[in-house]
Amino acid sequence: MPEYIVTPQENGLSPLCILKQRVPAAPIGFLRQLLRKGEVLRLCPAPSPDAPLAIGDRIVLPGSQRLAHLLEQPPEKTVDILYENDELLIAFKPSGLAMHRGVDHEEDNLVRRIERLLKKRKAPYQARPIHRLDLDTSGPVLFGKGKKAASALGKVFMAGKAQKKYLALVEGQLPVTGMLTSPVPAKGKLKESETSFRLLVFGNNYSLLELDLHSGRTHQIRRQLADAGHPLVGDRRYGGSTLAGLSRLFLHCHQLSLPPADDCPGISIDSPLPEDLGQTLAALGLHWPKTAPSVNSTDRTRHATAG
Repeated sequence: MPEYIVTPQENGLSPLCILKQRVPAAPIGFLRQLLRKGEVLRLCPAPSPDAPLAIGDRIVLPGSQRLAHLLEQPPEKTVDILYENDELLIAFKPSGLAMHRGVDHEEDNLVRRIERLLKKRKAPYQARPIHRLDLDTSGPVLFGKGKKAASALGKVFMAGKAQKKYLALVEGQLPVTGMLTSPVPAKGKLKESETSFRLLVFGNNYSLLELDLHSGRTHQIRRQLADAGHPLVGDRRYGGSTLAGLSRLFLHCHQLSLPPADDCPGISIDSPLPEDLGQTLAALGLHWPKTAPSVNSTDRTRHATAG
């Protein structure tokens, strides 16, 4: 019989959420039925679909032909859900995956992957992205479940109450802290823009920065760093240098935070630096501890807190 041990990354998730990740080909109704009938076992009595599990808990699935068939299904291009509740979900967007349909991205993009996921779940709503990340930028993306939730979350972003923090590698040394204020083109005009930064580590003439956007212009970080004379590593469009073994832009959104709303607690998602970017830092002799290990997408290290 299939057996799974709850990992640190799955700590606090419900059995249903874990099984959706472990058996992605299974319809959500089928998984709910297994849980409801008590056919999913633990070291202690069978859990409810929503009861949180702890590290080390054991989940044992029944030995059925249908389940065996579902487990044998080849994995499709899936989406990594970092956090989810009744109103929203937060998905990880890898570098190179477009947000929306476009040339060369008609069938595979983040929105399309979410659509396929919800169709498989037979969800009675659509999920709409509340913000976006550039093609070469990785990190968490927020989706609202249904028009009402999407509208409310959109207002949170428009009011500047949500926070996104980025990690960026640039050539040269910057001050310990500072503010980028050069104007950025938006809708045919130059608009005032602000990005604060903090130097995390410096070495071999490269600086790893944490950046916090105070306005949301297209390519804001990329343009402002280039204007400051420190373009992003890998950003050929804005004059960034290239490094051996790195085929992408060194820009990653590593934290997404939402404030408390009504009776709901605030949410903070930490998305570790992807493995390829961590390897780039290591090759330069730079040490940044929050780097994702080499794992598949459904086991990606992440940390979500609410409060």
